Parts: sequence; C-alpha cells; structure tokens
Amino acid sequence: MDYVIRPVRADEWRATRELRLAALRDPAAPLAYLETYEDAVAQPDEFWRGRAERAAHGTTALQFVAEAGEGGRWDGSVVVLVEEAGAVDFFGEAVERRQAQLVAVFVRPEARGSGVADALFSAAVEWAFGLDGVTRVRLYVHEDNQRAEGFYRKFGFVHTGGAVPHPGDPSKVEREMELKRL
Repeated sequence: MDYVIRPVRADEWRATRELRLAALRDPAAPLAYLETYEDAVAQPDEFWRGRAERAAHGTTALQFVAEAGEGGRWDGSVVVLVEEAGAVDFFGEAVERRQAQLVAVFVRPEARGSGVADALFSAAVEWAFGLDGVTRVRLYVHEDNQRAEGFYRKFGFVHTGGAVPHPGDPSKVEREMELKRL
C-alpha cells in the first residue's frame, strides 16, 4: 500500500484521537505509553483539539502520520518533541542541549512490516535534524519492549547507557537510545 507521510493538521483532532485510542488498545500499550485507554477516552473534545493543535505547529512538537493514500485511514504516527537546553524533560532530567525526542510511536498491526515505521521515522528524523542546533534525536524504550527496541536499533539508534524508572512500575526502566547527525 502507498502511504502519504505528512504532519498532522490542527483541525484533524478527531483522527488524532482515533489513532491514539487505537494505540492505547494495542497489547504493547502498557510498555509503550504512559497513558491508559480509560484516561484518554474520558478526555473532552477540547483536550483533543488542543493536542492536535500543539502537534501541528512544528515549533515545540510535530506529529507525523502515515495516511493510506490521499485522504485514507491513518495507519501510523510518531511525534517529535523539541527539547530546549536548560529545560527539564518528562522524567525530571535536565536537558543539556537542544535536541529532539521521538514519542507516541504507533503503527497499526495490519500495517506493521510494510515500511510505515521506517517512513515515519525518516520524516521525523529529517525534520528534527533540519532544526537549528539539533544534532541528536533520542527516545526511550521500555526494557521489555523488544519489538520496538529491535526496530530502533535497525533504524540506527544506539543505547546511551541512560535509563529512568518507568513511571507506572519503578521496578522496570525506560532505556534511552539516540541517533546522532553525522
């Protein structure tokens, strides 16, 4: 299948909501996301409008989607967060330099193995490395999420040695991986 990889538009909040809820129903969701389906589905429309708007402007975040043909169903997504030097990240760690972080990675099961994840990551990384001062893209992967980690390694990400406790289960860790611009 042919996919259009593009940034989400602010008015596409309904499709953004549908894809996020699908991601949160995936069996890997407890390892991959820090949000539950029950919490997300309870959010009002205004929450989803704001989320889509923030992910569409491209100054602090940009969400890429894999659209099946022009105007088709969204089969995957990744969000790029721009982290500024001196800020504190989600895990409470100080950000040392301007960088990007990939979050909310999801490909529908029926689209896995089709190249969608590669295309999404290529677009996200290209956009991030096009930002002034960004020479590093990072992500975190749960220690038990081997499928995701395998893809990240194949794409070129390597472990940094950094890890943080998983917020939902402090006995588990989220391992930091990075890709540096050559």
